[in-house]
Amino acid sequence: MSDIRERTDRAVALHDSIESDGDDDVYAVTTTVFDGDISIETADGAAIFSVVITVPMIDAVVDGHVAPPVQKGWVDTFGRRMADAESATRGHETLDIKTTRKDDTAVVETTFTDIDPSRGVDDAVSLVEFAEGTYVEGVIPGYDYTDPVTQLIQRASDAAGGKKGGTPL
Repeated sequence: MSDIRERTDRAVALHDSIESDGDDDVYAVTTTVFDGDISIETADGAAIFSVVITVPMIDAVVDGHVAPPVQKGWVDTFGRRMADAESATRGHETLDIKTTRKDDTAVVETTFTDIDPSRGVDDAVSLVEFAEGTYVEGVIPGYDYTDPVTQLIQRASDAAGGKKGGTPL
């Protein structure tokens, strides 16, 4: 059996959803419109994954004013939903996920260890993709949105065959 570094390098090379960020052992997730970075270290026969996801605050993607209580409620709700992100993983039943506001973004961070680098890479990517789905759940009707929300809504509409409301007329 190969060592953990070799298995981690192989898992990264075989994964279609990440690419090198230009920095050794830092990878960008390419399957979402948001910035999702995965840093991977190895130690004691395991891979250590640090995941950082940055998404725009609601007031940063709305064309117009968003009241401060709505902004606070939005980030609080997003953080509570992200606390359930371990449900998107195959091997991590409890994760310490922190969501904080930094200027006009919400930043989600977690770190976990896995002895199976392939599963760890899959789970790290799943966390980033979960954040995108959670973000879409938090889109509040009635606002005029800008990118990337308009991209996400269009992609969802395209995936549903362009039908609105989910049922044919």
